Amino acid sequence: MTPTERIVLATRNADKIREMRKLFSSLPVTEVVGVEEIADLAEVIEDGTTLRENALKKARTVAEALGELCLADDTGLEVDALGGAPGIYAARYAGEEATYADNCAKLLRELEGVGVSRRGARFRTVMAAVDPRGEGWECTVDGVLEGRILVEPKGNRGFGYDPLFWTADLDRSLAEISLEEKNRISHRARAARAMREKLREYLVGA
Repeated sequence: MTPTERIVLATRNADKIREMRKLFSSLPVTEVVGVEEIADLAEVIEDGTTLRENALKKARTVAEALGELCLADDTGLEVDALGGAPGIYAARYAGEEATYADNCAKLLRELEGVGVSRRGARFRTVMAAVDPRGEGWECTVDGVLEGRILVEPKGNRGFGYDPLFWTADLDRSLAEISLEEKNRISHRARAARAMREKLREYLVGA
């Protein structure tokens, strides 16, 4: 790879881009950019039945359109008392145009009356990297963070379901910790660490 290599993130989520830039800052690349910063592409429709299918579709679509190394991820929230829901529909649990607050409110309604022992949950992230050049290269990894859903929001940091997701790792919600702390223990951080090693091996060896 050349010294001017960069990674394009197939997401328009500014919060996610901020996290990912920090997580991949140690790679031998000049920059990590969100797709909207360099191109005006149609949003990829996430119609897969699994997190892996959605992550790969996003990465492949953007990588092929730009001819560059692209990274994408898809994250689901699996709540035991809801049979694993909202799962892959976590980002649009309360509807296609739902806000973070809308999704959190619906989750709390669905769990109303459910005791602490049945509020077990996990965040699962599948991350995919695709380089369309040459013979092509693809890789997927995943990361999981176990925890439980709180009865009310706690904290004002993070995004998405962070105010409702308590983890035993820190005995706090994800919205009560700093970005640096979150990048050490989160599902996305765990997937990113695995992907970082795959990418470092690929970038140095390609």
